[in-house]
Amino acid sequence: MSVLEGLLNERSVMPGRYKEQSETELMTLIKQIKKEMGPRLYLPGHHYQKDEVIQFADDTGDSLKLAQLSAENKQADYIVFCGVHFMAETADILTTERQQVILPDMRAGCSMADMADEKQTRVAWEKLTDLYGETIIPLTYVNSTAAIKAFVGKHGGACVTSSNAKEIVSWALKEKKRILFLPDQHLGRNTAYDLGIPLEQMRIWNPITHELEGEATEDVKVLLWKGHCSVHENFRMEHIRMLREEEPDRAILVHPECTWEVVQGSDFAGSTSYIINMIKNAPMGSKWAIGTEMNLVKRLIKDNPHLDIVSVNPYMCPCLTMNRIDLPHLAWSLENIANNHSNNIIQVSDIIKKDAKIALNRMLELV
Repeated sequence: MSVLEGLLNERSVMPGRYKEQSETELMTLIKQIKKEMGPRLYLPGHHYQKDEVIQFADDTGDSLKLAQLSAENKQADYIVFCGVHFMAETADILTTERQQVILPDMRAGCSMADMADEKQTRVAWEKLTDLYGETIIPLTYVNSTAAIKAFVGKHGGACVTSSNAKEIVSWALKEKKRILFLPDQHLGRNTAYDLGIPLEQMRIWNPITHELEGEATEDVKVLLWKGHCSVHENFRMEHIRMLREEEPDRAILVHPECTWEVVQGSDFAGSTSYIINMIKNAPMGSKWAIGTEMNLVKRLIKDNPHLDIVSVNPYMCPCLTMNRIDLPHLAWSLENIANNHSNNIIQVSDIIKKDAKIALNRMLELV
């Protein structure tokens, strides 16, 4: 390890004294710095964050909404993104050069985003275009790295969210005969199926073996990257069957990052915003089982005492990487900013930023 690498690592490791402070001390420090910095400081908080963090968020939402709100906030010098790495990257892509985007803990990553890297994608594109020629358009879920967004933008594709996936996939299939959908196979499969594409016309691309799983027939329309959300894949058909047997009157509401079988076995499926709005408008006393990240499920239970809400998986735990953003790391980040010593700054290179913005803007123009 070089001296520079050592210094960078040292700066990215939180001093132990923050963990030794009480919750009250940390909350007081955070409130004080927020008050002193005023509009120069902006804290977007993702829906999956813990309550101890979300209480300080200036806005809450999904990753794209928060990145857009960050871009609209021209007053903020510092954007402390309470989410995970790819979300902070998207915020950096959409904000100005003057603004700093900071992630309180650099270990807050996303296993799904990590399942597709640039090298793997280049190999996949070469092999798939050898098979199918110029008939493929790439799409990437916003839950992907800036490098993947850039690849997609450079090759004529767009980003998608779980809210607008149907619109973007419909557009893509008018542009080309086939789509390559990265990195979440489940969102891609569920979206394509809802648009009337049978499973028989879908194939999985395995980025580890660099092979297509199944025959490369001419009728294939959807090429699914073999990636998934580690949280949403833990909702399984055994949980659905148990709920159906024990409480047939309980409505099951899941996120489309769940497997196709789980989505088909549920009553409703939709994005995080869809789930929140369904619960917001639910009849008094209605019973719900929700299949999404546990911090959000617990918040929905707390905020809706007039409803009977449980998790689809009773043994579900919160997203572990999201949970890396906690009070100690938030206080540390804010105190460094207050002392003009920002750490954990997220900086996407200009080359990647340019092409990634193409993919993001193309999506925003379509919806």
